[in-house]
Parts: sequence; structure tokens; C-alpha cells
Amino acid sequence: MSAIGRIGFLGGGKIAQAMAKGFIAGGLTKASNIIASVHPSDKVSFESFKSLGAETITENSPVVKGSDVIFISVKPAVVPSVLEGVKEISANKLFISVAMGITLNTLEGNLPETSRVIRVMPNTPALVKAGCSVFVRGAKANDSDANITQKLLESIGTCEEVTENLLDPITALSGSGPAYVFVMIEALADGAVRMGIPRDMAYRLASQTVLGSGQLVRDSKVHPGQLKDDVCSPAGSTAAGLKYLENNGFRASVAGAVEAATSRCKEISGN
Repeated sequence: MSAIGRIGFLGGGKIAQAMAKGFIAGGLTKASNIIASVHPSDKVSFESFKSLGAETITENSPVVKGSDVIFISVKPAVVPSVLEGVKEISANKLFISVAMGITLNTLEGNLPETSRVIRVMPNTPALVKAGCSVFVRGAKANDSDANITQKLLESIGTCEEVTENLLDPITALSGSGPAYVFVMIEALADGAVRMGIPRDMAYRLASQTVLGSGQLVRDSKVHPGQLKDDVCSPAGSTAAGLKYLENNGFRASVAGAVEAATSRCKEISGN
């Protein structure tokens, strides 16, 4: 715990809350070592963060002054103004940004030269400690900063280091990907309901099927194409279902969604 020190959050939305919960549950810090600033109008987030046992306030400066590691978790549009407001007290601090589309260049340009910056891309399954996060080091961030970031993010799922040029497609894949999977779960359940399965059971079965399939790919390290073949008996029901998906452009649609989302990410970040 001493290596990580006191943790601050500029912004206290759902991802910030999920991270704080994970850090506490993982034994990386205590609630008393966390402080968050939440906009006065966001009473729900304020109370939610406060309920964790963390110090929760409505001003940003005390968060930066009292923290060793500061998460930038405000909405992307207000990041420059928020950082400008704390710039004078930000020297030699480690900032970890989860603000989508805000580049290292922008972050470092709004902080003192001695500030260390790491940019992170988490996703919403972090809310259930099943997140998929990646991070990129800024120019001044060192190995210790990277180790701290990795340790913190692994408390809410998986985490790996990447280069910044990969962040837009990763955002399109693992950041936006949960939405694609949620639509697939809903569609699987809709089909099952049409075939007579009760709605609540259809959602349970569909979600567990997706969860188990993903875990099987990840943990077995067997190519997903091989796992697909293992389920697909000659002239069987799976083969019939897959033929329907292929005839309706399933693969092309999913791959195209990642490509379209990547293009939009590039527009947002100005890349």
C-alpha cells in the first residue's frame, strides 16, 4: 500500500467508482486513502462515492494536493479546463487519465513538465471486476508508474501496456465491444423467446453462454475457429445456424462495426 500512496479521483462517475471499489476489495488501499471530487450537481455520484467510505468533496485542488496518484475521470470535454485549474499544484504527481480521446500530448500540455502521465482505456465490465484495460506511458512516466498502474487496473480485470497508436482501435474493440455483445445477447434471447423459452430464462442462458464462450477462448488458448468447429456437427443444428449468420453478413457486420468505431475515435481524438 505504501508504494501506491493516497489515490485521488478528479470526477466520480461509474468507472471511477468501479475502480475505487476494485482497489479497496483487492487490498491495494483503504477507503480512507481515497479522495474524490464530484461535480456539485451530480448528487447520485457524490453519494455513491461517499458510501464507499472515501472522502468525497466538490473541489479539485484538495484532491491533487492530497494524493500521490490522481485519476482523471471527468468528461473528456472538460479535461483541459480541469487540468488548467490544478496545474500549479500538479508538479511531480502521477496522473492516470481514463478520459476517452484525450491524447498524451493534450494531457502533458496542460500539466507541468515534471508531472508523469499515463493514459488508460478501461471498459464498463470493470463494474463487475471483469474489465479489459490497456495503458500507455507518457514521456516522463517510469517503470514504477507503469507497475502501479498495472497493479491497480488488474484489481478490476485484465490489463496490458500498449502504444498510443493502438488506442483508437482498442477503444473500438474492447471499449465499444461490450455494446456489440449486449446487442448479441439481446438478439439471442429474442430468438429463444420466439422459440418458446421464457424471457428471463433466455437472458440468463444467453448471457452465460457468451460469458462461458469468452472464458473458453481466453483460458484454453485454442483458436476460436477450432472451438467453433468442435461445436459444429455435420448437418447439425449449429451448422444450420452458422449458415444463416454467414448468409446475413454476421462476420462482416461485426468487423465493420469495429472499423466504423475506430474511424469515429480518430475523428474525436483528431488523429
